[in-house]
Amino acid sequence: MNQVLLEEAPTELAERVAGSLALLRSAVQQFGRVVYSSSLGAESAVLTDLIFTAVPQIDIFTVDTGRLPESTLDLLARVERRYQRRIRVYYPDARAVQRWVGEHGINGFYNGLEQRLGCCGIRKLEPFKRAVAGYDAWVTGVRTEQSEARAGVQPIEWDERYRMQKVSPLLSWTEAQIWAYIREHKLPYNPLHDAGYPSIGCAPCTRAIEPGQDHRAGRWWWEDAATRECGLQPRRPPTTLSDL
Repeated sequence: MNQVLLEEAPTELAERVAGSLALLRSAVQQFGRVVYSSSLGAESAVLTDLIFTAVPQIDIFTVDTGRLPESTLDLLARVERRYQRRIRVYYPDARAVQRWVGEHGINGFYNGLEQRLGCCGIRKLEPFKRAVAGYDAWVTGVRTEQSEARAGVQPIEWDERYRMQKVSPLLSWTEAQIWAYIREHKLPYNPLHDAGYPSIGCAPCTRAIEPGQDHRAGRWWWEDAATRECGLQPRRPPTTLSDL
């Protein structure tokens, strides 16, 4: 890297931070009750730090699907220790999980898109809907470079599915900037990221990727790239399962 880039990089990162904070503060002013849905990924490390240290009016929650890697749960504890604050944890309805497993098998999500979306709906979407009830806007950590589907997201847009505003403060951040911020502030993060997992979800639906692969290639890798979302973010083209 040449000297010019070395000198410009910190300034560019500072601009990204300022822009994200401005958007978060604006969301609180415009919409009132705002909540952040943390995935406990690398982007979550950045957003959690920004919110807890600069925009504490925003609440934070996460969803424990019951199939998360142990390192993700360990990370949650480390984050709470660092900030001396609790992150609300929502869980799927145990009876719904039991019914789904009884019908499809413990790993039935491998059998087809409908089964996988059904599992995501029970383990993630239903708890998410409970978590955001009563709020006016929710914050997400999506970035435009993560996938083609996410490239069309706007910083603030109406989310018709949940009848609230969706705020995406990290859209213009690059992966390099995410990690520069994490290292600069010595933030806790999931060690799986160091093992080739840029995106981490449930353990059986996540694997490491090869260099040069799409950021989300390790999520639901047995499916077509266009369907690799859990339902919280829109898919392109949309699925026919209108309830997810």
